[in-house]
Amino acid sequence: MNVDLYDFHLPEELIAQTPLPDRSASRLLTLDKRSGRTEHRHFTDMIDELQPGDTLVLNDTRVIPARLFGIKADTGAKAEVLLLKSLGEDRWEALVKPGKKLKTGAVISFGEELRAVIEEESDMGGRTLRFMYEGIFQEILDRLGTMPLPPYIKEKLDDRERYQTVYARHEGSAAAPTAGLHFTEDLLKRIQDKGVRLAYITLHVGLGTFRPMSVETVEEHVMHAEHFILPQETADILNEARAKGSRIVAVGTTSCRTLETVGGMFGAGPLEACSGWTDIFIYPGYEFKLVDALITNFHLPKSTLVMLVSALAGREHILAAYQEAVEQNYRFFSFGDAMFIY
Repeated sequence: MNVDLYDFHLPEELIAQTPLPDRSASRLLTLDKRSGRTEHRHFTDMIDELQPGDTLVLNDTRVIPARLFGIKADTGAKAEVLLLKSLGEDRWEALVKPGKKLKTGAVISFGEELRAVIEEESDMGGRTLRFMYEGIFQEILDRLGTMPLPPYIKEKLDDRERYQTVYARHEGSAAAPTAGLHFTEDLLKRIQDKGVRLAYITLHVGLGTFRPMSVETVEEHVMHAEHFILPQETADILNEARAKGSRIVAVGTTSCRTLETVGGMFGAGPLEACSGWTDIFIYPGYEFKLVDALITNFHLPKSTLVMLVSALAGREHILAAYQEAVEQNYRFFSFGDAMFIY
């Protein structure tokens, strides 16, 4: 399949630059994956879309302030680092700018308390960095780092917590699982009171989120691996849902990819607590193993995420729904509106 099959026109003014004051005030486009029928609602209407017995699966990763601004120690030239994955022993996988100037052996200074040396280079600006500091690295990062907002967001984020879900717990992500940003604690409580079970997984978003596809055909693309954790409590809830034949609703593509990874590991057998790395790439032709429905934001043209939602609802249904969203002036991407595919 050609990647261009997943292209669509998106006016730049529809890219949401700031979060709404009220998390749950977003609009909601619902899509019946079988018929293609759509409805225009508000995110608080998820209380009506979810039914007693459903299981809602949320990604409780927490974004770290992973963007650092410093200078090249020998020249004083500006340098930018985006931390992606901890490799242990103060080493990190990262992206750097400007890549042409920051080569192996270069030292980047972020002030008196933090420095880094580039140990290895990879493609498209990828680097392995080793940090040198005194004290506790996470505390230093909290002081010096900024939230790693995607490049299409130009506005400054005044409140860091608006790029975190209200249930974010486990630090390690280089980007937010943005479908979860719409939930408030009150809405989650009302959903639970209706008889919907909440279950949590962790997937730390990494390199794949920041790199565009650079191939012409879908099948050529290789996803970067991201770390996931499935707790036993969640495995038990999912096993019960499967036994009863009730719906499993993933909140976001990260939850979806984690569930489908685990579903592939255990097949028809009972799920068990596990953790590991996933590079699963879901595109049309894929047969879903666990996920019945998906809450998600609107994604970039020709992205792996548009392909994932197309695998669930069909390319024609997705592109038609996206065209409708554009015509109705929905807000797109990280701080944008939501979609419920069922």
